[in-house]
Amino acid sequence: MSNNNLSSNEIEYLVVVNHEEQYSIWPKHKEIPAGWNAEGKSGAKQACLEHIGKVWVDMRPLSLREAMA
Repeated sequence: MSNNNLSSNEIEYLVVVNHEEQYSIWPKHKEIPAGWNAEGKSGAKQACLEHIGKVWVDMRPLSLREAMA
């Protein structure tokens, strides 16, 4: 079965983070876009989103947090 025919429940995702410490998910079978890096967590979509909900507690970009410190 090709990856194009997989449902979102069957796709394995990576949790990715950018230089501003903003989080997202990305399909594991695709190349990660420039400016983003794998954070270390992977798995089902819902599990990755739950992980992000636990670790990304301050939604402000890093540059804003630093400027306000």
